[in-house]
Amino acid sequence: MDPATPLDDEMARAETLPQADASSLVDAEQLEAEVKEMYRHVAREEEAELHFEVGRDLALHLGYPQNVLEAVPAEALASFAGVGYYFELAALETAEKVLDLGSGSGTDVFIAAVQVGDSGRAVGIDFTDQQLAKARRLKDREGFSQVEFVEGGIDDLPFEDQSFDVVISNGVINLSPVKSRVFAEAARVLKPGGRVALADIVSGRPLKERTRRDVDLWAACIAGAIPRRSYVDAIEGAGLRVREVRENPYNFISDRALQACSTYGVESVSLLAVKD
Repeated sequence: MDPATPLDDEMARAETLPQADASSLVDAEQLEAEVKEMYRHVAREEEAELHFEVGRDLALHLGYPQNVLEAVPAEALASFAGVGYYFELAALETAEKVLDLGSGSGTDVFIAAVQVGDSGRAVGIDFTDQQLAKARRLKDREGFSQVEFVEGGIDDLPFEDQSFDVVISNGVINLSPVKSRVFAEAARVLKPGGRVALADIVSGRPLKERTRRDVDLWAACIAGAIPRRSYVDAIEGAGLRVREVRENPYNFISDRALQACSTYGVESVSLLAVKD
């Protein structure tokens, strides 16, 4: 048998690291500050050195239909930073109540609002001040009376039990070091039979510890990625049943992010889960 190499040893250690709860690996306050700063650039539509694409062209590439995007305020769409399209999985119906975890400048909330109609409700929660300010301004300007944007964290939702029919999210849960808590909160606020439809970044294999401790790569949606199987297990551990998982045509753009994707098999997936 060949002797183990340092890389083998490091990958073996990665297998034993906590996946859905990485609170011991990264400083939550430092990570939140880094994420807020990055997404302030996105909200301001600034030419920043991002690891990912943003805007209308990205949404079209991911599969958002042209007619769906026409209902979204252009300024919100300019700050779109999602990683996949999942609305056909969500299958939103008139009068449903929808919650978007990490709603940013509101692209997916506005789409949800159109699909549930005036008798429905679409709520976005985010913790980045400039994203929220932009989304609220556009909501008021465009007359989306069924829309609300709330400040808060996705791992401690300020909503009552069983208050939503559907929970959605796009490229955000990977940013949380406590994914198991996020999924538990999503399950808590869902009504029985409710649905979770989301797109997010996962990996093909566990990331090395030094990579997972890199706050900049966390904010770039890389270092927070966990293996797809661990991600699904965390969802089902919260009492949700995963019905479908599919890959998305998503690509990072910086050399550093692309290298991490190649090393760990990082990819975007969309999925549907149901609360029993």
